[in-house]
Amino acid sequence: MNIELINISKTFQDELVLKDVSGSFDIHSIAIIGPSGGGKSTLLRIIGGLLTPDSGALKIDGETIEFSKRYLHNYRRNIGFVFQSKGLFEHLTAIENMLLPLIHAFGMGKTEAVEVSSKLFERFGLTDEKNKYPFQLSGGQQQRIAIARAVAVKPWLLLLDEPTSALDPEYTAEVLNMLGELQNDGLKSIIVTHEMGFAKNACEKVIFLAQNRIVESGNSSQIFKHPQTEELQAFLNKILEWKV
Repeated sequence: MNIELINISKTFQDELVLKDVSGSFDIHSIAIIGPSGGGKSTLLRIIGGLLTPDSGALKIDGETIEFSKRYLHNYRRNIGFVFQSKGLFEHLTAIENMLLPLIHAFGMGKTEAVEVSSKLFERFGLTDEKNKYPFQLSGGQQQRIAIARAVAVKPWLLLLDEPTSALDPEYTAEVLNMLGELQNDGLKSIIVTHEMGFAKNACEKVIFLAQNRIVESGNSSQIFKHPQTEELQAFLNKILEWKV
């Protein structure tokens, strides 16, 4: 799968967030890294069809994405989303949170939906949690359930926006291990993350976004070992300074 960004710009309330963002990337697993306020989440939402750029174009495998309501309705059905907040309904159990979109948004029969959900719960060690409510679950369990829900319909692309930002280290590891397993299965993903170890070791490519533009991109091993720009070098020095 190839994604092409062509001069994408976006402004919120007179504040420039993205400026002429361009690049062509073959997607297997991509990490988007960079300082806060650099436009990472905005770019991810534009790729997912959740935001419309002010100018520019987005192409997937050569097809131009139309930012119209009708087109985006079908486009988003093929994409899984996971955000910082787990997005689980507090009044529903874990399994009910899984079943709701499968049945009502994707038209899956209840028997099939239960079977798909149960298999995912079993695969990711969540069977004992399926009848619990979100308040009874750890942050890591909630996020893993949110990811399982996102992949239940077998999307051709999974987008994740800082899925571990609010988690303790042990729960972060749970979520990243799950994502690594899904990537090994061939699920294509783009993740906005501050977890440099995951970006380096689990993602094939890295996009460094800063000052509202793509400053540098490339294979993750090359990006971390031999950054080509002063901006990326300074960012990595700062972010990795206290890593032990």
